[in-house]
Amino acid sequence: ALPEKKMAFKGLVTNNNVNKLMLTPLVHYPLLGGSALITFEKAEVAQRIIEAKEHMVELSCGEELEELDQCRVRVQAAPVDILLPSALEIRLTQSSRSIILSDLPSLDIPEETLLDKLEIFFSKTKNGGGEVESRELLDNSGQVVMTFAEDGVAGLLIERGCIQVPLGKQTYELKISPCVSGEVSNLKLQPSRCPRTVLLSGIPDVLSEEPMRDILEIHFQKPSRGGGEVDSLGYVPAGRHGVAVFTEDAG
Repeated sequence: ALPEKKMAFKGLVTNNNVNKLMLTPLVHYPLLGGSALITFEKAEVAQRIIEAKEHMVELSCGEELEELDQCRVRVQAAPVDILLPSALEIRLTQSSRSIILSDLPSLDIPEETLLDKLEIFFSKTKNGGGEVESRELLDNSGQVVMTFAEDGVAGLLIERGCIQVPLGKQTYELKISPCVSGEVSNLKLQPSRCPRTVLLSGIPDVLSEEPMRDILEIHFQKPSRGGGEVDSLGYVPAGRHGVAVFTEDAG
């Protein structure tokens, strides 16, 4: 069972007018205390570390290890397996009362001021509008969803395709599109192994966070110990927990 989650889907139209769906994974991976995720620049390095299974990491002497000139800790290395979508079915529904406004100009005015001006314009019947129930500026898209209180208003505006709207001292042509919502009706997942990332566990709480992270990176970047160039490393001390985020380009 998956928790309910809002997702934004972006469509891409090819030269053959075939609609495609681009799905970019964004995986949240929980990390327990006393563990670390280390991503190498090369996949073969990660594979060597995983095959060794167990590694002895030397801790340099310092104030935090008062009576010991040097000590070692034993950590375990394991692959990182995550679940990625393998099949996705979406049930689409076109709203009867909402429209999407795009091609909005970049104006040096607050967001609420822009929305107020659009609501005033589309509330007037002479502009083809009606009573506005809600308005929303979509994040990172430059588009506005305008919802009317009555059916029929949105359909007539969508038929027009575009409309001239005065904003400030100028008039701009805005594109009007139908507002389509989607509901995931079927989602299949399959395990996928991160090729460049290794999970290190069993790390004892003998050093503070930054020194331990530095020591782990120094140890695993040495070719003499089977390591190589480290791209990134995240460490969670014992007694705490964290979440790592994997994107499409991450190992």
